[in-house]
Amino acid sequence: MNKLQAKLTELKTNNKKALVAYLVAGDPDLDSTLELMHLFVKSGVDIIEIGVPFTDPIAEGPIIQKAHDRALKLNISLDLIIDMVVEFRKTDSETPIVLMGYLNTFISYSKLLNSSDELGVDAILVVDIPGELKLTNYGITNSNIDTISLISPTTSNERIQQITQNSSGFIYYVNLRGVTGSSNLDVNEIEKNINKIRQYTDIPTLAGFGIKSPEDAKILAKSADGVIVGSSIVEMIDSAKTTKDFSEIENYLKDLHKAIN
Repeated sequence: MNKLQAKLTELKTNNKKALVAYLVAGDPDLDSTLELMHLFVKSGVDIIEIGVPFTDPIAEGPIIQKAHDRALKLNISLDLIIDMVVEFRKTDSETPIVLMGYLNTFISYSKLLNSSDELGVDAILVVDIPGELKLTNYGITNSNIDTISLISPTTSNERIQQITQNSSGFIYYVNLRGVTGSSNLDVNEIEKNINKIRQYTDIPTLAGFGIKSPEDAKILAKSADGVIVGSSIVEMIDSAKTTKDFSEIENYLKDLHKAIN
């Protein structure tokens, strides 16, 4: 059982919901990303999701797309991100870390990924491959790293069954028919679809996309095993890039944590 599985098991045992916070590595710079990772943990975040910058982040809305662009201008690469994770692990050996990115990057660094559990990575989420396909087909063979898959409101029952068979760690339920940062959550549909996923797997199902406020998080945590928040945080990071005063993010995360538990 790796750190991600252990954390989710611990939360479930204690009747708690998981708070997952996302940021783009290298936005505004790697030192700030490392600082923010520690701030996330201090603020009640259970799992950190690190966006790996990519030229065509097709699942992302404008806010996160711009963050990817800013990071790429600094030549942020996966090997630099892994170095940052190693640095993080010097003082935090417990908080699970998920890398979220796109297939071309992960294929290019498959050798590094195949040993990255030793360096502090617990899971990867490859956005742009169907969840029923196995990462081993692409040369990513590290069985010690969880494979997180996306399931959306339009995923058929047949595909849900196939995707859950290939997944570990948790299922990422996409709340919306759109990109990250969108709004208009359909709570009834979300609850119905998460219950459907649970017919096929005991793996925790966490809800992401479109969560902006503690109120959103509180409502979704009634159905999901946790919530994933990204665009709102990335926008706050950009707003604070000059002053490096991230206190607004700290308060926001504390409010989210309180809301879901």
